[in-house]
Amino acid sequence: MPKRGEKRRLVEMAQANAREAQEQARARWLADTGKTEAALAELQDALDLPDLPRRIECYDISNIQGTNAVGSMVVFLDGRPRPQEYRRFKIRTVQGANDFAMMAEVLRRRFKKATAPAEKDGDTPVGAHGRAPLPRRPGDRSRDEAWRSLPDLLIVDGGRGQLNAALEVLREAGLEPIVPAAGLAKRNEELYVKDEPEPIVLPRTSQALYLVQRVRDEAHRFAVTYHRALRQKRTVQSALDAVPGIGPKRKKALLRKFGSVKAIREAEVDEIAATVGFTRSLAEKVKELV
Repeated sequence: MPKRGEKRRLVEMAQANAREAQEQARARWLADTGKTEAALAELQDALDLPDLPRRIECYDISNIQGTNAVGSMVVFLDGRPRPQEYRRFKIRTVQGANDFAMMAEVLRRRFKKATAPAEKDGDTPVGAHGRAPLPRRPGDRSRDEAWRSLPDLLIVDGGRGQLNAALEVLREAGLEPIVPAAGLAKRNEELYVKDEPEPIVLPRTSQALYLVQRVRDEAHRFAVTYHRALRQKRTVQSALDAVPGIGPKRKKALLRKFGSVKAIREAEVDEIAATVGFTRSLAEKVKELV
């Protein structure tokens, strides 16, 4: 893992090429309607689902020893991602590294929105794909309509422990009978489901396996991206908090210009002084204390 120079540049180029090739393969797969339909049918059969899993929701947790902990929710409809329905959650109630409790918090917040009581008499509970509608309140924004749709399959990133956390939340919300759930463990790509003592292992060439991996990887990417953004923001803020005279606006100006604390440390005094709102004396303080 080279850190600098030509070898580092070559590694970055190889990574970029790999990402591009992966995205091209993903686009070809998503464009093949036959493969996505086959994947959904295989998944329904393997998990013994009552309906074709047209709406799949997947959840992941990202944290480093409990710090800057976040959760992600991604939605796939008919085997294709629906980024407009993705949601992210900053963990509020869990202290320390407890992935099970964090997963439970995220799911409680998600399904609390789905099952909020109606304010208008006559509203009936609506779900996705033919289920009775969940209650809608007057004035609900269109952005919130996604919360009202129940998944045909809920996937959590993890094994039996994460699945049990999900099932407990579904029981609390009265949704366990109508929302099938599974945990996808990374080590052997096994699917854990309720009332099955052994995990389900899909064939390595299975279109269903490819689909659940895509869904899980997207949830992981979305969670990690949010986690990194929060961590970078906190790092920048904590480093700059030590500099007298640096308030929120100046922090934002430095971050917008240099992008990271490392880049600020490596910048010349004149470069920092040229930032909007800075003087040379303030720039010298930044160089001294950051």
